[in-house]
Amino acid sequence: MSQTKRRSLIQAFGLVPVLSAIAPLTSWAQTTALKISHQFPGGTLEEGDFRDRLVRQFAAEVQKRTNNALKFEIYPGSSLMKTNAQFSAMRKGALDLSLVPLSYAGGEVPEVNIGLMPGLVPSYEVAAAWKNAEVGRELNKLLLEKGIVVVSWVWQAGGVASRTKAIVDPDDAKGLKVRGGSREVDLVLKAAGAAVISLPSNEIYAAMQTGAMDAAMTSSTSLISFRLEEVSKFLTSGRGQSYWYMFEPLLMSKAIFDKLPKDQQNTIMAVGAEMEAFAFKSAKQDDIAVATVYEKKGAKVVDMNAATIKKWQAIARATAWKDYAEKNENCAKLMALAEKLL
Repeated sequence: MSQTKRRSLIQAFGLVPVLSAIAPLTSWAQTTALKISHQFPGGTLEEGDFRDRLVRQFAAEVQKRTNNALKFEIYPGSSLMKTNAQFSAMRKGALDLSLVPLSYAGGEVPEVNIGLMPGLVPSYEVAAAWKNAEVGRELNKLLLEKGIVVVSWVWQAGGVASRTKAIVDPDDAKGLKVRGGSREVDLVLKAAGAAVISLPSNEIYAAMQTGAMDAAMTSSTSLISFRLEEVSKFLTSGRGQSYWYMFEPLLMSKAIFDKLPKDQQNTIMAVGAEMEAFAFKSAKQDDIAVATVYEKKGAKVVDMNAATIKKWQAIARATAWKDYAEKNENCAKLMALAEKLL
């Protein structure tokens, strides 16, 4: 073999490690298809559950701004994986993005239960202030440490659909089987004398239809999207005021996020922030729309008032707030910071 040929072979083989190291990054940058999972009914960009529309609008805008370098596959209705598996899957890098009630992950990361803490968030305005307040910064920091990036901060008010009677005052819950939606809400319901049932919102309809459950607390949008008016005779509306507001953000796996080029990361975060105004407006619209939907089905609709909210808040302070703050140092800190906004 000539010296020239030997030199060519050595150079070629010498490039192999370099090329193999570059190849994954190049292929990732060229075509990246990200999967977004959520539990809510699917729709279109303009029609359907606003949480599904938010995800679709987010995906379309990011794809546009990245010149199709980022594309998205959307899986509504828990069609990709079970609802309660999404948070853990994102932490492991097995799922790219999900719009999910943060409190669903409370069994895995107890601190996130602050996202559905009865009485702690009194209005959408206070909820919106969390992102840039100290409590929001600390919660964001915690989630990053757990492998989760908050892309869009989404909050929703909650109401109650019931088969037997309206649940307005705490005394109304006594003796009923009620779905609360988080450990903290369940603690308040138990203190009020209810028997609690735990399941995702997309399983409420079947439980109420069979009589396994008397009432369910969930967001106004879910009260509409899951057609609970078909199995309910009473609605406690979240319009104006509610005993809880739920943090239901668009989240992304940090492991996946970190693999993206900086410009794509910036685009994702910019579009995510822009979607928050849409979420704020849509959630408030659904608080009003839900009452009309239930009234048309013949259900009795009742609204909350400040005096009633204070009754629930007093129970929450003595049970859920106390229990949460005693979990660990992080929980105590988050609770103290959240109370500063009251």
